[in-house]
Amino acid sequence: MKMMTRVETLDATESILEKAGFQLSERCTARRSCFDLAARKKEQLALIKVPTNIGSIHAKCASALQMVSNYFQAAPLFIGEKSREKTLEDITCREICPLVEAGPGGYYVKLDGATIRKKRQKLGLSVGKLAEMVGISRRTLYGYENDMAKASVSSTYKLEWILGIPLIQPIDVFRTELQSKGFFAAARRMFVKNRFLKTIMRKFAYFNLNAAPTERTPFDFIAQFPEEHVNIIGGVTDRKEQNVDQRAEEIISVSKIVEAQPVFITEGPKLQNDDIPLICYEELMKIRHSREFINLL
Repeated sequence: MKMMTRVETLDATESILEKAGFQLSERCTARRSCFDLAARKKEQLALIKVPTNIGSIHAKCASALQMVSNYFQAAPLFIGEKSREKTLEDITCREICPLVEAGPGGYYVKLDGATIRKKRQKLGLSVGKLAEMVGISRRTLYGYENDMAKASVSSTYKLEWILGIPLIQPIDVFRTELQSKGFFAAARRMFVKNRFLKTIMRKFAYFNLNAAPTERTPFDFIAQFPEEHVNIIGGVTDRKEQNVDQRAEEIISVSKIVEAQPVFITEGPKLQNDDIPLICYEELMKIRHSREFINLL
């Protein structure tokens, strides 16, 4: 069976998501990005990357996608085409969730810990005895029962055979943990090569504004006004950038999906777009209070 090209896979991905009722951003192509598009359906939010080869995803790309996804509490998804599998369509259109996920060292499943404990106690088995029967440690079984660890497929098969009941829980790929709290501390440790961006980050620090640079995204930074409940994704550009208008369109498009305020800070020519606030570098440097900055958005 002929493999789909990356563009064909992107087309198919967008088609499936639109069919399932997702709102999509424009494709992010103005520069190298860790995600190709953002997608939202009510509370389900995902940042999606379709790599050329699903088996050779660059670690920096995966790390950047994980970091920015954590902030927006979005699901970071890599989507590839290998054997015309319909996993994405099953999840989004038919609400059929996968049961097994790949991880370091093999394949794993999520177990219903409360059901394991209840059945074990009903059978009169101690944690140690059931662990011995399955061939795992007491600590591992304790992790299963308290939803602290995922189980290997082989261990799950033994558990289900001994207890005589199904234990596997479907995996909701759109469910994310609330991990945005540590985003700024982690992102601030990144090395920023762009001198212009570095100056802007220092200015934001002067405002006592939560702000951090981003890598491999259409935007250059994420900022937050906790008191105003406002998230900002912003681009910075100098006089040398050639495709600034295209990048502005992408930032606007993504901002609508992730529900953030877009902004562009420039020392170059003005943008040909009235849908994104434009702040000149000289104007930003004159601002003395965060409230003045908010009023420009």
